[in-house]
Amino acid sequence: MIPVLQTGRLTLRGPRRDDFPPYAAFWASPRSVHEGGPRDTRAAWEDFAAGFGLWTIEGVGTWSVEERATGAFCGIVGLYHPVHFPETEIGWALLEPFEGRGIAFEAARAALDWAWATTSLPSLVSYIDKANARSIRLAERLGAVADPQARPSGPGEVVMRHHRPGGPR
Repeated sequence: MIPVLQTGRLTLRGPRRDDFPPYAAFWASPRSVHEGGPRDTRAAWEDFAAGFGLWTIEGVGTWSVEERATGAFCGIVGLYHPVHFPETEIGWALLEPFEGRGIAFEAARAALDWAWATTSLPSLVSYIDKANARSIRLAERLGAVADPQARPSGPGEVVMRHHRPGGPR
């Protein structure tokens, strides 16, 4: 079961089928270039389903981010550890109308707090395209630091490490 998290402005929840069309539109657009896109609808569906399916396999996964005031789907946030990732990642992808409003920070902060409270993971990483300055800044704002010793999940990535509060650095 996917836990539901609430913040001041957001609900982090499991997927709904009507979340997929805007998600697929994000993947079809040039905006997805920092995430390995653009992708066609089939590949977007596989990514969408895999992120939520990880809850069953790994006990972690993605949440749909919903704006509480409007019920609008804003994007996704969550913990990922597919077989080709060296470590568990916290990642986010926001739809364009919701950027620049602190929503990604608020959603990622809630996901991090959940991870520290419910898992024994000593740290998490964010695999970010080196050209994605906004996402790198967000990871830094969340307290992450670049970890040049960590193995990226793909070429051209910086690995940003999120340390467990009070844990070793």
